[in-house]
Amino acid sequence: MTPGDEEETQPLLRLPGGSSAPRGRRVFLAAFAAALGPLSFGFALGYSSPAIPSLRRAAPPALRLDDAAASWFGAIVTLGAAAGGVLGGWLVDRAGRKLSLLLCAVPFVAGFTVITAAQNVWMLLGGRLLTGLACGIASLVAPVYISEIAYPEVRGLLGSCVQLMVVIGILLAYLAGWVLKWRWLAVLGCVPPSFMLLLMCCMPETPRYLLTQHKRQEAAAAMQFLWGSEQGWEEPPVGAEHEGFHLAQLRRPGVYKPFIIGISLMAFQQLSGINAVMFYAETIFEEAKFKDSSLASVIVGIIQVLFTAVAALVMDRAGRRLLLALSGVVMVFSTSAFGAYFKLTQGGPSNSSHVDLLAPVSMEPTSGSVGLAWLAVGSMCLFIAGFAMGWGPIPWLLMSEIFPLHVKGVATGVCVLTNWFMAFLVTKEFSSLMEVLRPYGAFWLAAAFCIFSVLFTLACVPETKGKTLEQITAHFEGR
Repeated sequence: MTPGDEEETQPLLRLPGGSSAPRGRRVFLAAFAAALGPLSFGFALGYSSPAIPSLRRAAPPALRLDDAAASWFGAIVTLGAAAGGVLGGWLVDRAGRKLSLLLCAVPFVAGFTVITAAQNVWMLLGGRLLTGLACGIASLVAPVYISEIAYPEVRGLLGSCVQLMVVIGILLAYLAGWVLKWRWLAVLGCVPPSFMLLLMCCMPETPRYLLTQHKRQEAAAAMQFLWGSEQGWEEPPVGAEHEGFHLAQLRRPGVYKPFIIGISLMAFQQLSGINAVMFYAETIFEEAKFKDSSLASVIVGIIQVLFTAVAALVMDRAGRRLLLALSGVVMVFSTSAFGAYFKLTQGGPSNSSHVDLLAPVSMEPTSGSVGLAWLAVGSMCLFIAGFAMGWGPIPWLLMSEIFPLHVKGVATGVCVLTNWFMAFLVTKEFSSLMEVLRPYGAFWLAAAFCIFSVLFTLACVPETKGKTLEQITAHFEGR
């Protein structure tokens, strides 16, 4: 063990009063303020689902999207987010956690403003690219900010609220899309980031970041605000956490192990097909022959919100590993069943039949395709519930927990870049994959990736519940 290693395992923050948990409740307010960033990027993700059908139906001279432009409109936000992940990794170490969150509100508002004023397809794509850039920054900085202000007993709960706010944002976009045209929907998208900008101005920087900058008095004030006490913490010595990241550090198990885990979790999250499902929710349900595909999308959004909330409540009791494994198993069965639906219905004579989602489940089916259509509904809902319980929130939570302080900016940036780049590939090529492999083959391929994700979780992912961030770092170093 090197001297730098010893310094890094010293707690940056110690709980007031020894082992007793802090009693301050303003930490929840600060976490809510930061989570408005994920709410904004959830809205940006969900925006394409109601906007694309409206833009494709538009008649000249109104602004209209053809098939190719619609594909880019849905996917380009992930390309911007990949760049935002790199920028966020740089900002979070240089500008700090709080200022990075404040700055990401600018491209959110600017992007939705450009979409609102769009006169051609290039303005639409430019606005989506800007909102994507903000999505990448927010998806990196918000989990880091929340993990550094939370004490271990509630870090799982608060960290899971990041994904909860994302799915609430998606659902909000779906619901608002029922009553608002795409331009007014973009105006609504400016509200959450504006609110975050105002609220975060009243929140402190994380004590952990302030201590590494030798701002002891500011850190004490932040501790007093967040935890209700400024006792029991100490300033870290100048050591490894101030050296920055160097490639040679990848030889250390405390660095390369979290890197492998973080990148793999992000890749598996996207290879499950979740972003393709959410971006093209209405299109998928139209393929499944449902009369009201927009209603189906809202139902999916509600299920995702409910089960993500359940995951947040049990995260600090059940643990990360158990929820990830169970989530993966559920997704294996659900994607397999959804693929089976498409296999059984391909080329059938009754493929043109439609099912009204408001009809009672118990009514007698008029044909075999009616029962199969309910198989599609059940499979989709089961997939969303399973994903929301584990593979939705936990990769983002673990990303904010497992990296040492001195590599956190670079490491989380690489993880976010991986996530959003994979999201871009999956979203952009999902339609092509459905054509090449047929819909059933695409979903069975997703099931195979879900199997690998379960095996990876059981073999490589450590449990972090109830541990301080320093204890997690020590685990990877083998101490």
